[in-house]
Amino acid sequence: MRVAMVGSGYVGLVSGACFADFGHEVVCIDRDAGKVAALKAGRIPIFEPGLDDLVATNVRAGRLSFTTELAAAVHDAQAVFIAVGTPSRRGDGFADLSFVYAAAREIAAAIDGFTVVVTKSTVPVGTGDEVERIIRELRPDAEFSVVSNPEFLREGAAIQDFKRPDRIVIGANDEHGARVVSDLYRPLYLNQAPIMVTGRRTAELTKYAANAFLATKITFINEIADLCEQVGANVQEVARGIGLDNRIGTKFLHAGPGYGGSCFPKDTLALMKTAQDHGAPVRLVETVVSVNDQRKRAMARKVIAACDGSVRGKLIAVLGLTFKPNTDDMRDAPSCAIISALQDAGARIRAYDPEGMEQARAVLTDVEYATDAYSCAEGADALVLVTEWDAFRALDPARLRKALAAPVLVDLRNVYVPEEMRRHGFHYTSVGRPQGAGHPGAA
Repeated sequence: MRVAMVGSGYVGLVSGACFADFGHEVVCIDRDAGKVAALKAGRIPIFEPGLDDLVATNVRAGRLSFTTELAAAVHDAQAVFIAVGTPSRRGDGFADLSFVYAAAREIAAAIDGFTVVVTKSTVPVGTGDEVERIIRELRPDAEFSVVSNPEFLREGAAIQDFKRPDRIVIGANDEHGARVVSDLYRPLYLNQAPIMVTGRRTAELTKYAANAFLATKITFINEIADLCEQVGANVQEVARGIGLDNRIGTKFLHAGPGYGGSCFPKDTLALMKTAQDHGAPVRLVETVVSVNDQRKRAMARKVIAACDGSVRGKLIAVLGLTFKPNTDDMRDAPSCAIISALQDAGARIRAYDPEGMEQARAVLTDVEYATDAYSCAEGADALVLVTEWDAFRALDPARLRKALAAPVLVDLRNVYVPEEMRRHGFHYTSVGRPQGAGHPGAA
């Protein structure tokens, strides 16, 4: 099938490359001529494991191409995906749909013959209705269908998620549109990926509900971690104990500095605004957003407490800047709020991240960047582990202890065993675990 992907950001590029790998003919469109030129030259603008090879393979096979010319790509396409950004709008936090609607107008002018227009971007309930209205108003003669097909891709595991999904949600108000999108995913039938066909508005809300629920799980276990610290319990063992209940499950029950990234922060805000606008406020989600925002700066206070109550004039080494491992995404990363709070308290910051330092330079100021974990720790008054990259999971304690000016380690991801760190002479602080906790049940 001939597919046009409007938007070559994270979702558009991964989705386009995977569809091409299924055998479809895909054109990825982007207004940024520099990005398109880089993609044509084989330079991938984001870090996602395996994506560079996937793109290169399908470009060589002639199934994947890139252009700035939307009209020509859409004119020949049977399915046109809208995969543009929907950032939080300044002022009220609602999803900014200007890019979606602009794409709809351009698509309306270019479609020829029956075309299925698919919203891949995360959009509030009713967006598909407005896209349909825009196209119908501009092209009353056009034959088209508007379908919602929300993405459920985890950064760092996006290709696996696309090719072996938990489910595929297709929201359509007509049988033809649903059938075309189902056919696009036909190669996944061998993996027995469940396809759920529902109404368009239901599909749009499903995406927001899923992300809000996962954000709630993260926030719940973080609050339980705070309680564990006060009563002498171990949050890792509590998480295991509740996660073994198959009604709850083990995923997203890892205590830490709070959620971040491109999805959870903006999607919870957008769901809040949608609910408020429709007179059905989601109080639980509102609380989740508030608690998560407060938690990031609370982690900075944990660092300050570990440094005998003051970081003024001290050098704090930070390991991990991106919001999660295996991505270079700095959007709403907990590290940003933590570093800002430490700087506000008078600390100097040195940081290291395996992939995110270039992006970090655009959002963080007055930060010194190191070349590896050990050089980051050299001469620092405390070491703070913020993002649990694999490269940080087996650092040599003796080497770290020798590098640091003071033996203070604040582990916000519970990577290390408190007893072992104490044996190496560290003043070790973790999240939701007694200071002397051992390793049984640790995740």
